Amino acid sequence: MINSIKIITSEITENLNFSFVNKAKCIFNFEQLNLDYGNSFTFEINFDLTILEYRNHDYNWVSTKSNYVANQFCPKILKLQNGFFVQSNITDGIWEIDKNNNKQLLWKFNPQHANPITNYQGINNTKSVESAIQKFRFQQFPVLLFSLKNAVEFSRSIHPFSAVAVFTDHCDFDTALNLKLQREFFKEHGIKITKGFFLNHFSKRDDNASFQNDYKELLKWQKEAHELCYHSLSQSIKSVDESLDDFYTLNPPLSNIKTWIDHGYQPYNLSLYKNNNIENKVFESNLINKNIKILWNYIDSGTATVGVINQLNPQQFSLSSFYNGSSNESFITRIQLLIKNIVFHHYGNEVIINRYKKTSTHFKKLIYNKNISSFFTFSKNFVLISFSIIKVLLFWSRHKNIPFKLAKFSPLVFKHTISENDFYIFQTLEMLDFKKSLKKENIDLLILENGVFIAHTYFSVPLKYHRGKLFKSETSIDSEVKHNFTYLGQKIKNNEIWNPTLSELIDYWSKFEKIILDVNQVGEIVIKNNEDLVFRIIN
Repeated sequence: MINSIKIITSEITENLNFSFVNKAKCIFNFEQLNLDYGNSFTFEINFDLTILEYRNHDYNWVSTKSNYVANQFCPKILKLQNGFFVQSNITDGIWEIDKNNNKQLLWKFNPQHANPITNYQGINNTKSVESAIQKFRFQQFPVLLFSLKNAVEFSRSIHPFSAVAVFTDHCDFDTALNLKLQREFFKEHGIKITKGFFLNHFSKRDDNASFQNDYKELLKWQKEAHELCYHSLSQSIKSVDESLDDFYTLNPPLSNIKTWIDHGYQPYNLSLYKNNNIENKVFESNLINKNIKILWNYIDSGTATVGVINQLNPQQFSLSSFYNGSSNESFITRIQLLIKNIVFHHYGNEVIINRYKKTSTHFKKLIYNKNISSFFTFSKNFVLISFSIIKVLLFWSRHKNIPFKLAKFSPLVFKHTISENDFYIFQTLEMLDFKKSLKKENIDLLILENGVFIAHTYFSVPLKYHRGKLFKSETSIDSEVKHNFTYLGQKIKNNEIWNPTLSELIDYWSKFEKIILDVNQVGEIVIKNNEDLVFRIIN
């Protein structure tokens, strides 16, 4: 059933020997492999037969007339022309099928953009996105399993095959008052979140909440089953020496704080420690000593809006989806949002992003400050950025449905080795407008697709230009937003959506790493190792 298998890296492409056991297992010749090939490699598997269907991220069969991507938390299950199920023995890696080549399966391990991490470099903190470092510590070497009888799929939720909603909240605008109001609001609606906090009070705003000043209130959050996590260590930035001293002398206020969310340009952040000449081993050791195991990659797959809510569905993260999601905005606003999505997500190229920023900055200097010297810089960057944008608009049909490159492989949770040890990294969905992102239609869509989001939120943001925010005033909740959370809370109560904290999600999802499947003597795909993940048999 398999014609050939190739191993592909950035340096080589060569045929890989393989053998079949009782027509049920395709075993790759790992004696031929050197897993020190690098940080990424791919198996190109060419079948003799057509792949008719694949099991999609929503646990439904889909024909190969559309592209297929399955990450570690999605079913890796195909159905061939002769009726055979094909399934991987482990969940590692990403499966990909191009709709234009339905006899070929690519099994990718850490391809570019699948497990991205932000790094800020140089004096100006220039952003770059790099791949996580992965060691490929397989529970069992990859094998393809074949069966005419069944396949097995596993639930991403403790409620069998339900949707998942996780909130990770940035505390930039938290105060003693709104912290209490937020907690009471979430208690009323039965919703748990991962709540970031500043450990130390060092802020340009005197009323900014911190553990130092507001620990009694924050302990109430923990008592009510929320997760507390570090949002760096202070709102404002101290000198580099003072900041690093805070990092190294950090005394965890609670023993179970495992999650760290980078804030701003703090020099000890995951995204900045290299730029401040901190060695990997030193950085890793300090995290381990403080029991920190989960880190944010400082990346959003996109911004939630109408029709954009499920991070597992790459088709939601395209120019077309976001443009359709802004249909109730004015024409000018829609174009502005479209341009931003073209620049920041469709291209996602720092050269183009910097041109966009320079165009905006020097336009303001030229208009508002009458700074004539800005004219040349503005004109140069305006022409260059306009060319990039017009190229997309002129060939709209070609570009509109291409998934954003940092959303194509649906990154959610993955491992990264800093020096010698693995840490869990998570990627988020920016969620600013709760009127749009959590409206009934979106919640129903998330449930329909058995989808997942890990939201990047600012629940206490007071800024006037933020639309759809939680607070209508300092002391009152927006009624439309409250209505949306009431509906979400009902779905959580009915077990149609699982609402774990981030740590709870990762504790459950880490069990995917231990799954091992096999084929028994009567040709059934069976579970050889499973640590209490919910599963079901597909016939």
